[in-house]
Amino acid sequence: MAQGLRRMIEALRAAAEPTRLRLLAICAEGELTVSEITHIVGQSQPRVSRHLKLLCNAGLLIRFREGHYVLYRVPAKGEGATLVQQLLSLLPDEDEQLQLDNGRMEKIKSERARRAADYLRFNSEDWSRLREANVADSEINHIIVELLDRNNIGDLLDVGTGTGRMLKLLGGHAESAVGIDLSPEMLAVARSNLHAAGLNKIMVRRGDMYGLPFPDNSFNTVTVDHVLYLADDPPKAVREAARVLRSDGQLLVVDFSRNGGGGHDIPGVSDDSLQQWFEAAGLHCADLRHLDGSSLKVVLSVAVMQQRRGTAVA
Repeated sequence: MAQGLRRMIEALRAAAEPTRLRLLAICAEGELTVSEITHIVGQSQPRVSRHLKLLCNAGLLIRFREGHYVLYRVPAKGEGATLVQQLLSLLPDEDEQLQLDNGRMEKIKSERARRAADYLRFNSEDWSRLREANVADSEINHIIVELLDRNNIGDLLDVGTGTGRMLKLLGGHAESAVGIDLSPEMLAVARSNLHAAGLNKIMVRRGDMYGLPFPDNSFNTVTVDHVLYLADDPPKAVREAARVLRSDGQLLVVDFSRNGGGGHDIPGVSDDSLQQWFEAAGLHCADLRHLDGSSLKVVLSVAVMQQRRGTAVA
C-alpha cells in the first residue's frame, strides 16, 4: 500500500468517532486551549486529551504551547487541512450536538473579546495618544496595498503582530499566515480580533523577533508594523526577518519616521537607517513612502533580496 494512501486511511480512522469529529469542527474555528475544548464538549479533560492526541498523531490537528497553556487547531495547509475541510463539509448543519457546540464556542469567543477589550482599555493609553497624532489606518492600508502584490502574498509572517491588524489586512490574501509576539496578552487580543473577523485559519504564536521560531526561507512575505522604533536592536530584527524570507520574497516595514516632528518623544526610524539595515541583511530597498499625520510621520518601505534589484526607490 502506498504511503500516502496509508496516511489517509489512518487519518480517516482517527476521525471516525463522534467526539473526534466534534473536536475537528470545534478546532476549525480557531486556536483553543484544552480547558476551552473540554468546556465545549462537556467531557473530562483526560478523555478529551486522549482524543486530541489521536487527532494530532493522524495529522488532523496541531498542538503548540503558549506560556503555561497548550492550544490546538486544524493545520492551515497540507494534507491534514484538506482532509479536515472535506470531512467538515459533509457534516449536517442541523445536527443538534454541533449546534450546541457552536453556541458554547460563541460564548468563549465573546469572553475572549471582553478580556481583550479590558486589556486594551487599561494598557493602551499611551498607544491611543500616539494613534491620535498618527496617520489614519485607512491611509496606511491604502499604501500597503499599493506596495505589496496581494496576489503573491504567499506564506505570510507578521512580526510583533500586536492586535493582529496586519494579519487582518493581508491574511485573507495569503496561502498561510502567522503572527508572532512576545506578549501573551497581545496574542489573546490578536486571536480575539481574528476570530471576530472570521479569519480562523490564521495562527498567532509567542515568539521573539530576534530569534524567530522558523527555518530559513519559510515565508514569501514578512511584515514588521510599528515595531522597529521600539526595538533594542533593529538591525538584528531586520536580519532575522531576512533569514526567514524566501529568495523571491518581500519585507514590508511600517513605522514612525524620525522626521515626524511635533515634540513627541518617539525614537522613530530614519530613511538612512532603514536602508542601512536592509543592506546589512542582504536586502534592497525597492520602494519607500511617507505619510503625514497631524503631528507624526509614517514611513513605509518594501525590501527584496539584493539579487532582485531593479525596482527604483520612490
